[in-house]
Amino acid sequence: MSDSPSAAPVVLDLWCELECPDCHQALSDVHALRARYGDRLEIRLRHFPLDKHKHAYAAAQAAEEAVVQGKGWPYIEAVLARTADLARAGEPLLIEVAGELGLDAEEFDTALIDGRHLLIVDADQAEGKAIGVTGTPTYVIGDERLDGGKSQEGLRARIVEIADRLLAAED
Repeated sequence: MSDSPSAAPVVLDLWCELECPDCHQALSDVHALRARYGDRLEIRLRHFPLDKHKHAYAAAQAAEEAVVQGKGWPYIEAVLARTADLARAGEPLLIEVAGELGLDAEEFDTALIDGRHLLIVDADQAEGKAIGVTGTPTYVIGDERLDGGKSQEGLRARIVEIADRLLAAED
């Protein structure tokens, strides 16, 4: 038994919305960061639905229902893989993806109707606005905000640089 507690992971908040093609492209960075850091980097999806995407708000609520049902990230990734379909089909696609993943699609439909996850989505969006998030994807790691909505070029390298520095400081 060790007297030292295990170091808490470095947290990377990813401000995202599920109808955003740029957020879909950011998934390759998420996968690479997970592969590099494992459980030393906690990647948290934070909702920031944009007005220009009419189904983003519903998609954020559906993602929260997927979290409740135990498949948050698989659902998020499945919907992000179909951003163009979501733009065309809307809420029926959200329920279809839930069914494809073996989730309770009927409960998804009910959650979208009763709005049980509205407060989580609204709180994320309000926090994002408060810290200066204006588009998606936006990353926050340590005390640095990196805007991937303008350009994702070089972002992964910058995140790695910050994560390595933060992890080294914990050692």
